[in-house]
Amino acid sequence: MQSDKLLTITVKTFFGLEQVLMEELAELGYPKSTALNRAVQLEGTWKDVYYLNFHLRCAVSVLVQVESFRINHEDDLYKKSLRIDWTKYFTLDKTFAVRGAVFSDLFRHTGYPFLVVKDAIVDTFRKKEDDRPNVNVKSPQVVFDVYIKHKEVTISLNTSGTPLFKRGYREGVGEAPLNEAVAAGLIRLSGWDRKSTFIDPFCGSGTLLIEAALMAAGIPAQIERQHFAFKNFANFDEEIWDKIQDDIPKRVTELPCEIIGSDISAEMVTKARRNLRRLPIGRFVKTSVDALSEVKNPGGPGVMISNPPYGERMGDEIDELYEEIGDWMKTEMTGFDCWMISSNLEAFKCLGLRPDRKIKLYNGDLECSFRKYSIYEGSKKAKFQQD
Repeated sequence: MQSDKLLTITVKTFFGLEQVLMEELAELGYPKSTALNRAVQLEGTWKDVYYLNFHLRCAVSVLVQVESFRINHEDDLYKKSLRIDWTKYFTLDKTFAVRGAVFSDLFRHTGYPFLVVKDAIVDTFRKKEDDRPNVNVKSPQVVFDVYIKHKEVTISLNTSGTPLFKRGYREGVGEAPLNEAVAAGLIRLSGWDRKSTFIDPFCGSGTLLIEAALMAAGIPAQIERQHFAFKNFANFDEEIWDKIQDDIPKRVTELPCEIIGSDISAEMVTKARRNLRRLPIGRFVKTSVDALSEVKNPGGPGVMISNPPYGERMGDEIDELYEEIGDWMKTEMTGFDCWMISSNLEAFKCLGLRPDRKIKLYNGDLECSFRKYSIYEGSKKAKFQQD
């Protein structure tokens, strides 16, 4: 595999984050990309693949296309997969697995195509190497992604391995932690400038605080992550990888803004502090154990982003909590753009505020709404009359 050959790269993300992922790519020097469903596609080299895995914040995985072809019958899948020289991509001593998604009437069982491609890989190795690599379904070193829609087949290499939202900095989390890539997406969706104050009054184990601090300091999202699947490939270039790592800032002496988090739970704030300590930006983030009523305006302008309880188990108490959040935002968050994510659309009504924006997103399996509330001095009407 040539290191300078142009590849088709597909970066997977979560529903609703396609646009911010494209903006992030443009910021990193990749202005030409195309939005797909829960993914963005672009062209690049293997060096770009390494770089994107290390730097992208809103991504789930980075795939490199191996082959794409059309089939008219299920037997065609094996025949065309057998034409691929799989030995180019990995060696006998590495374990592999085949995963993906199938949306085609050509196959009665959606898992069957993965077995077919697996057989083609094994048979190619037997023919060329007189031996076969082992399959490891749970923790493979090399993963091939098979995507079949109707009669179109795309086979790709998953260059990330473990999903990129598993950054490696979280020692402790709460019951329903916010996914790191989703947290980064929320911050980008908010339009935060990385210079003004950032506050989270329901900080939990600190995911939003950490993602904001890493962004503000310009430190890659994967700074604590040790392993990527591309290190298992036959063409892995350690020199290129080392250079990418050498180019990042090693020491942070300050942040360009204040990042403040609080939570009513002392246990959660302890977890947040432990997670922060693992990173070079940790000592610059302020955390405290405070009830919402004790959290005061730190001085704006700024952005508040929070992931408060959704009330899945709280019953009527959730309405009271959201009413308290609304009152607190009105009295304490003047000069701030306040953003909240929740799956509880009814509880949003208890805020007593009209949202400026609503964005549909998912936190895990929960369909959520991410809403913006701009808090001005006096009424919103008066604010716009002044402007």
